[in-house]
Amino acid sequence: MVTIKSKKEIELMKEACKVVAIMYKEIEEKIKPGMSTYEVDQIAESIIRKQGAIPAEKGYNAGIRGIPPYPASICISINDEVIHGIPSKNKIIKEGDIVSIDTVALKNGFNGDAARTFMIGNVSKEAKRLVEVTKQAFYEGIKYAKPGYRIGDISHCIGEYVHSQGYSVVREFQGHGIGKQMHEDPGIPNYGKAGRGIRLEPGMTLAIEPMVIQGKPGILELDDGWTIITEDGSLSAHYENTILITEKEPEILTKI
Repeated sequence: MVTIKSKKEIELMKEACKVVAIMYKEIEEKIKPGMSTYEVDQIAESIIRKQGAIPAEKGYNAGIRGIPPYPASICISINDEVIHGIPSKNKIIKEGDIVSIDTVALKNGFNGDAARTFMIGNVSKEAKRLVEVTKQAFYEGIKYAKPGYRIGDISHCIGEYVHSQGYSVVREFQGHGIGKQMHEDPGIPNYGKAGRGIRLEPGMTLAIEPMVIQGKPGILELDDGWTIITEDGSLSAHYENTILITEKEPEILTKI
């Protein structure tokens, strides 16, 4: 069931989303070649907790899929890792890498969710273009995040834009509603037919997240039960914000 947030709930949710926005601002200033993804995770958790929030991904999905709960505060995926990469002391960030980070902060009983792909030092032109197209796909999609449009209009727009740029979208994972739960209805694929799905209404909060692959759309899951990689070894990028459907233009909650 899709939840419509009250004005009070929206104000509480904005605080959780602000935590995520602040975390990304600080991570952008600190992330650099030579750091382990474990170090980045520790920095992120410290920032989240200092703001009175909880890293909601830590311990997520405990026992549900028959695998260990997610062990870290953020997901960090490098180059051909699409999503859900597990931070490690042995995974070192290098010059030219693209590093996708996905974060959920829980505060006041509400979640804020966003993802960014950081370009480390001098990246290739191909990698830079992929990151830029992935970010723009989000902004193309939210042109339809207004009352009267349907979820399928957002999905269709994202998929068509990505394909027009010569890239593929991940079909097995999608955006979602968000609020008191990290994942709520509706599901928001990054492809599909326009005019399908529920009609958007003010008070809906959605996490829209294009996941884009440079090559073919196939993906694989690693033995850790979490990390998703591209099947052909090509690069992948991720961009996400939590947004609020208003009477007019959508409001991006996870940006300062």
